[in-house]
Amino acid sequence: MKIRTKVWVDDDHDKVIFGSGRVRILEAIDRLGSMNEAAKELKMSYRAVWGRIKSTEDRMGAKILAKRPGGGKKRGSTLTPTGKRLLERYKLLKERIIKMADQEYEKIFGDSTHGK
Repeated sequence: MKIRTKVWVDDDHDKVIFGSGRVRILEAIDRLGSMNEAAKELKMSYRAVWGRIKSTEDRMGAKILAKRPGGGKKRGSTLTPTGKRLLERYKLLKERIIKMADQEYEKIFGDSTHGK
């Protein structure tokens, strides 16, 4: 047996602000420089990706994505400094929570789950 842990952040109305789905979206946008390309890679519609970004921005009261309009290679999307911080801090929080959960699991269950 092992413990499984999911981590996400809600607002005061239990609406998702950030979680693993948003992480995948922001990482893809950061890597590809395009919300449209990120949507394709994630097999999501552009509208679904934009809806999740917009809801996170609205619930946080801050922009996490900067869109570069125009033509050619200069257009696309990039993470704002706030978006980058959110991504980094969420990953750190998740890592620490999983580590803590693993430690607590081991303390509570110990060798009892290893067939002994």
